[in-house]
Amino acid sequence: MTGEALWPTIEFKLPRKSPKQRTRALKLLAALDARYPNAKCRLDWKLPHELLIATILSAQATDEGVNAATPALFAHFPTPQDFAASSADEIAPFIRTIGLWRNKARAVHESMRALVDHHGGKVPADMKSLLALRGVARKTANVVLGNCFGIQAGVVVDTHVGRLSERLGLSEHTDPVKVERDLMVLFPRERWCDLSHLLIFHGRAVCKARGNTCSSDAICGEFCALAAAASKD
Repeated sequence: MTGEALWPTIEFKLPRKSPKQRTRALKLLAALDARYPNAKCRLDWKLPHELLIATILSAQATDEGVNAATPALFAHFPTPQDFAASSADEIAPFIRTIGLWRNKARAVHESMRALVDHHGGKVPADMKSLLALRGVARKTANVVLGNCFGIQAGVVVDTHVGRLSERLGLSEHTDPVKVERDLMVLFPRERWCDLSHLLIFHGRAVCKARGNTCSSDAICGEFCALAAAASKD
């Protein structure tokens, strides 16, 4: 059973946002939907443990680099049990092209061993259990819950989402935890997972950290102007 019936209660306090801010957020969401109708997770995976591993590997690395390494990794270790029965040293050669590969090899091995030891080899579908795994923080847990199980526990805040949230006036914060909570208030809960994909796609295509084309883009032009106007209210 997946979907809304499994959505957890939000156990922390969320900030207040005005109806005007929510209306602007919904208008932005509609514009992003129209621009990127096929926005989805850019990591390649077929099974939940594969997405969990790929997301652990993606920290301070590109999705393209992770996707280049994981086919051979997943072919050699098809199941969580295979990873758990191996060692970090055996996993490491498959991910040597990815940054921080030694630490990530240990994280992958220990997280898969925890799945086998405590969850019957299955990826748990709750935030608390995921956060107990090595290499898993809230961002990774949100990726897994949203994409594997349809559980909207929060919003993935990576570098793209954080940058766009500031530029488009969705959050005045740089702390990912505070950015996430702003986004959770502004956007409908059933769209939280989609929202992160949409913002990431726009961040990659237009609103880049360097070499952006925001000045000629309709979405950036409209919503950056609205954000500037709102800051003066």
